[in-house]
Parts: sequence; C-alpha cells; structure tokens
Amino acid sequence: MLKGKRILIGVTGGIAAYKIPYLVRLFKKEGAEVKVVATPYALKFVTPLTLSVVSENPVLTEFFDSKDGTWNSHVELGLWADVIIIAPLTANTMAKMVTGITDNLLLATVLSARCDVFTVPAMDMDMYKHKVTTQNVKKLKELGYKVIEPASGELASGLNGIGRMQEPEIIFEKVKRHLLSKNDFAGKKVLVTAGPTHEPIDPVRFIGNNSSGLMGIEIAKAFADRGAEVDLVLGPTHLTVEHPEINVHKVNTADEMFKECDKIKDKYDIAVLSAAVADFTPKKKAGSKIKKEEGIDSLELESTKDILAHLGKNKKENQFLTGFALETDNELENAKSKLKRKNLDLIVLNSLKDKGAGFGVNTNVVTFIDKNGNIDKFPVMPKSEVASNLVNKIKNLIQ
Repeated sequence: MLKGKRILIGVTGGIAAYKIPYLVRLFKKEGAEVKVVATPYALKFVTPLTLSVVSENPVLTEFFDSKDGTWNSHVELGLWADVIIIAPLTANTMAKMVTGITDNLLLATVLSARCDVFTVPAMDMDMYKHKVTTQNVKKLKELGYKVIEPASGELASGLNGIGRMQEPEIIFEKVKRHLLSKNDFAGKKVLVTAGPTHEPIDPVRFIGNNSSGLMGIEIAKAFADRGAEVDLVLGPTHLTVEHPEINVHKVNTADEMFKECDKIKDKYDIAVLSAAVADFTPKKKAGSKIKKEEGIDSLELESTKDILAHLGKNKKENQFLTGFALETDNELENAKSKLKRKNLDLIVLNSLKDKGAGFGVNTNVVTFIDKNGNIDKFPVMPKSEVASNLVNKIKNLIQ
C-alpha cells in the first residue's frame, strides 16, 4: 500500500496523455495522494475535469488561477511531492528540462523538487531516434532523472517502432517498487570509501591518481536515500557531499583512510570499499620542497596497508563486505581471485578497456561477482544507476 505517499504527475502535450487518468487511478487505489500539473497543450489531449475527478484534486496548469488570482507555488509543489512522474514526456519538454528552461508551472516545479523525478518519454519513432533526443535522454540520466524507456509498438503516426509510452501498469509498478524500497536499509550502518589518496613526496608533491570519488559518493547517497546511516571515508576531491544521513570523514593518505576504516570496522553492517587507494607511498617524505636544481636520484617506495584485506580478515559473521577491482588484463579471473583472497561477499569489476568506465567520467561499466559464483554484467550507465543496482544486489544477498 502507498497510503501517505504523495505523487505529483506532470502531463505534457502528447497523444499518450489520454492514458494518464488510468495511471492516476492506480495510485489512488493504493491509497496515495495524487496531484496533477499539466502543460497547456496537455489539455488538448485529456480534459482537466477527468484528471480532477480521478485525482480528487484540482488540476494545475498556470502560476496564477485566472478566476481568483490564487498563486500556485511551484516551490510548495516541489516540496510536497514524494515523487514526481512526468508522463508522457514530449521531446519539447525534455529539451527544456535538460537546459533548465522554466516557462510553465510544471517545469518550474521540477526544478524546485527535492524528490526523485521519473520521466516517461513518448514520441514518434524518428523523433525518439534522432541524435538530439538521444543526447537529451543521456543528459536526463546524467542529471539524476530516472527514465522509464519507451516501448516498441504501433504509434499514432501509423509507424511501428520505439517511442510508445510504457503502459500505466508498468509505470505504476516501477514507481511503487521505488517508493516501497526507500527505507529498506533503515537501522543499517554502512561504511563507504571513495576517492583517491595522495601520498606526499614533499609538502607540495604527491603520488596519486585521477579518481574523483564520484562512484563512491553515489553509492553513499544510494544507501542514505534508502534509510541507512552512512560513514563515507573520502579522499581528496573537488566534489562535495550534502546529505543528513552521510557522515563524511575527510582523509588524504592511505594511512589516514586505513585508520578511519579501522575505527569503524566493528560497527558497520555493510561496507563498500570503492576508493582508489594508492598501493605504494614514499618511504621517506621530505620536510620541505625538493628544489628542481637539487634533483632526486631515486624515490624509494613502500607498500601501503591493505584496507580491504584488513576488513576481510576482521569481518564478523553478520557483516557484508564489498570491494572493487579495476583491472586491465585477465579481468574476471583477477576479480574472482581478489574476492576469495580478501574474504569478500561481493566484488565489483570494471575494466579500463571498457569505453565509459574508470576515472574522470560520469558513467561506468561493471560486473558484479558474489561469493556464490553468480555473475551479473551491466552495460554502460551513469554511476548513479550503477550505485542503485549495487544497493539492490546487496539487498538481495543479505535477505
């Protein structure tokens, strides 16, 4: 049941708008409260009276009510909703969303929202396959919007192909599943590591890598959004993290990250170590900047402490440990070996050979391997979606 959940449905001007009263009805039957915000063109395809009757709320289209001048606050609407669904999403509204145009009440509400926004594209096949639309769908995902991809079938134009809005039952089930999973990690303590480490050579130089920490940050957010209390041990990065359920522990070196994780090792229920920790650190650190004129004959390195192995060795029976493996050769074999050697429950494999994976990009290409030998391969997708899939995988494994 969805009693107490607040659903805002945004309707834009596509022929599939005629199906939206049925979508509203599905949510109402589950006990949800529903409000509808429609663009002016949407009302060419479905009447406000129909939407008002099934939602049991007035249908909003303008910032001001033309009869009494009442202000319809987009800010209040954005704060009110537990989830927003834009269905159908036309190519026009999609283009405006990815560029931040807010020339109607629905677009202003979306830009003010703090909740998850589901988009349900629907348009003719050639429009959907157009290069611009393909880029805009990609941008939607990168901006954090959830996209329910269209189906293939008979279209209003008479063509047969992709572009048909998913049926209301499918939209309803996806959103319902999302809402009911929001607090499924309540009471769980989660440890996540993210970002690089900087191993100082002298006060201004260091050994490091190009990790931004984005993958780990998205994982921390995914757990926190589903009710977990998260400790994020974060290496040096330009990215910021703001979430009431995420406690950020900022570190710089591998040794500092090790010490923070060691403090937490007995407290976590789930740990995901995604940080790109340096394997080596200079044995001696110069106390002052090494002058170029002085030169340096050699740089002696020593191994850093293995955080993942340390947690694996000290793992309790009720703790779940996940590691990452970034490989370039014999990827699957190396990942399986690491899974076993370090006493992990799950490992996430990615390869620098895969386009769209690795450092400095917003996407990743991953394979999940669990201790039971199950392998799940995924195509390239935004790191936020990788995080969501990982959290779902862990949920299934700990049940």
